[in-house]
Amino acid sequence: MDTTTVLIIGSGFGGQVTAINLLRRGITDFRILERRDFMGGTWCQNSYPGAAVDVPSPLYSIASEPYPWTRMYAEQAELRDYTEHVVDRHRLRERTVLGAEVVAAEWDGEAWDVRTSDGETHRGQFLVNASGPLSTPVVPPFPGLDDFEGHAFHTNGWDHDVDLAGKRVAVIGSGASAAQVIPAIQPEVDALHVFQRSPHWVLPRPDRVFTRLQRRALRLRPLQRALRTAIYWKLETRVIGFKHSRWLLKRIAQREALGHIAAQVPDADLRAKLTPDYTIGCKRIILSDTLYPALGSPNATLHDRHDGIDHFDATGIVTASGEHLDLDVVVFSTGYDATDGVIAYDVRGRDGVALADVWDDFPRAYLGTTVPGFPNFFVVTGPNTGIGHTSAIFVIEAQMEYLMRAIGTVLDTDATSIEVRADAEAAYTDWVHEEMAKTVWHDGGCTSWYRSRSGRVVAMFPGFSFSFRRLARRFRPEHHVLEPLPTTTPVPERISA
Repeated sequence: MDTTTVLIIGSGFGGQVTAINLLRRGITDFRILERRDFMGGTWCQNSYPGAAVDVPSPLYSIASEPYPWTRMYAEQAELRDYTEHVVDRHRLRERTVLGAEVVAAEWDGEAWDVRTSDGETHRGQFLVNASGPLSTPVVPPFPGLDDFEGHAFHTNGWDHDVDLAGKRVAVIGSGASAAQVIPAIQPEVDALHVFQRSPHWVLPRPDRVFTRLQRRALRLRPLQRALRTAIYWKLETRVIGFKHSRWLLKRIAQREALGHIAAQVPDADLRAKLTPDYTIGCKRIILSDTLYPALGSPNATLHDRHDGIDHFDATGIVTASGEHLDLDVVVFSTGYDATDGVIAYDVRGRDGVALADVWDDFPRAYLGTTVPGFPNFFVVTGPNTGIGHTSAIFVIEAQMEYLMRAIGTVLDTDATSIEVRADAEAAYTDWVHEEMAKTVWHDGGCTSWYRSRSGRVVAMFPGFSFSFRRLARRFRPEHHVLEPLPTTTPVPERISA
């Protein structure tokens, strides 16, 4: 079996950025494994009504791949087009195996053997997991769910064959996806029941459609860079509130959110149900000008945690209060296994040790990217790389600063593998969680998907995104072990950023 230099699992932005960086450094021997029958990840998979990005598009894009966006917050169709533009521009389709769902990966002492559900095995010297934290949708095991005879699906797999016009629909969940689905479908359905476990803070969405003149101007690279830079630094200031000044967070952001709900929700009872009891930022903040009006519409009913789901039956839902709701369609907007289940397949490193066992207490990784005992293995958007205030793509690109140096260190020497030292990972992880204790995600008074079952916040990075990039850029040879020990001197210039 031939050994590919780099195997990449996933063809979303994480996989694309990895591939682009490999090509930029002259590493052309790589293969992308994609479990679906199409490429592109999140914005090709998530096609539910209202889907759009919640970070300004000029920043939510690959730095080296600017795009003539039509609006400040791009909608799904345009994000899909951008994704396909990047894939085609770098000819990534010819390096991708579709329908290759990975079920296991094992290090045999020299390389990674990766098995897919079709029985094929792919072998690579390096393995990059870029499946993404929001790739495994979760549907809670509601009693009686299998008895429901209507249509039921997750937002991640929207059934476009189901016409919602005039239907009785339930949306289960009230997070970011639900906040986009609800106002998109509310005008066409007969009745809309929204089940909310806990409310989210909502801020106005400062969207705008770019005029033809603005789009023409933004084709100029200096203007693109200037706008991107301005957006970046404006968003970066939010970390001051999330970590350094709870008073400022409440004084500015929470006060604005309270004003937003007061202006858009005149009904006092509904307003009480929609007002969170925790500090803003503890959960993901929603940007929307349409969610509250949709929930206040005559055909919409909000069920909070006091009137949640008791069980399903053949024709609908029985609530905790005993009310039966006749339903035609149920939409699950119930999130993803983004912490403990961030990697869905079995990964076995040195001596057959399972990554699931290493992460049994909580997921952890050096720079959120690599784990002791797992040579030549890297995780894009791994533990504690999430960002609550800016573009996830910025963090992915920051990880590349480290990942490419690590790979280059091996390829430029006589070594065959690189592995982070256990003490280096432990020191980094201890530092992350010491810093996390200072953040609103840790003690803001909420329960969120940012936490693992251990109670630790493992999804977020506790600081400025430029701080993470600085850490990733400074490659520390003393934090790593090369095997066998190289007999030549590394040539870092080959992969300099």
